[in-house]
Amino acid sequence: MPIYISLVNYTESGLRDIKKSPERLAVARREAEELGGKIDKVYLTMGDCDLMTIADFPDDATAATFALRLGAQGNTRTKTMKAFPEEAFLEIVKAI
Repeated sequence: MPIYISLVNYTESGLRDIKKSPERLAVARREAEELGGKIDKVYLTMGDCDLMTIADFPDDATAATFALRLGAQGNTRTKTMKAFPEEAFLEIVKAI
């Protein structure tokens, strides 16, 4: 299944209710699973982003649907990147 890395920042609204973050994460995990995906890892980060997540989704459209659903809640903004595991990276480079 394709892997997606998301860089997440809290909005003003998300920061105002920061103590609800664990509940929101649990809801996000359930929503990802309903779409056929899975949030594998969540990291609190320091620097330009507040959180980083690593998730699996069946395809790009499903990953986009998930990101838009979360964004519509108004608590976070995300930048999502499709990630290629090392084996795929090696195959891609080999094909050049």
